[in-house]
Amino acid sequence: MSSVILPLAIMFIFGVGNFAIHRAVLESGHPLVEQMPNFVQLLGGRLTLVAEFAVLVAAMLLAANGWPGVIWVYAGYSALNAVSGWMMLSGRI
Repeated sequence: MSSVILPLAIMFIFGVGNFAIHRAVLESGHPLVEQMPNFVQLLGGRLTLVAEFAVLVAAMLLAANGWPGVIWVYAGYSALNAVSGWMMLSGRI
């Protein structure tokens, strides 16, 4: 059990970073954010944060139940989020 705690803590930290980037992009007023469907915009983008939470919980549950490869997949997902968020917030897209 203790061998799972550190990977889950790392995934949780990645999740916090993903939420921070996601929120910053939602609040940036970027044109791509404005092009989201109306049902997503009605909640102020919170629906996408719920989806982000679901991805984090699913990844953590899989990792805790014997799927250690999910940790690497979530790390890659987090890296892609970081790069795309940086590109949108810096005006490169």
